[in-house]
Amino acid sequence: MSDSIKHEKLLESIAYQEGSVVSKQMIKKPNGNITLFGFDKEESLTEHTSPYEAFVNVIDGEMEITIGGKPFTVKAGEIIIMPPNTPHALRAVEKSKMLLTMIK
Repeated sequence: MSDSIKHEKLLESIAYQEGSVVSKQMIKKPNGNITLFGFDKEESLTEHTSPYEAFVNVIDGEMEITIGGKPFTVKAGEIIIMPPNTPHALRAVEKSKMLLTMIK
C-alpha cells in the first residue's frame, strides 16, 4: 500500500478538547489543502480573510459561520462555500467538527 493512501473514519480522526479548537491537516499541496477541525462548544475563530476559496463541510454539531457580516447556521451534513478575500468568522454553537478544503 502506498504511503499516500489513508483510510480512516473522519469523525474519529480528531478528538474534542475542552475549551479548545484543534486541527489536523489531512492533505497539504501547493494548490490547496484539507484540514479537519474540532471545536468545543462556544469556541471560535475570529474574523479573518483568506485569498483562497473555501469549502466547509460540517460533519458533527452546528456552527455559526459569518461571511461578509452575514451569519449562516451550518449543521452536520451541510456545507457552505466561502469566496476568497471576504472576511469570515466561525463559532461552534455546540461541539462541532468540520472539514475545510481550501483551493488556490
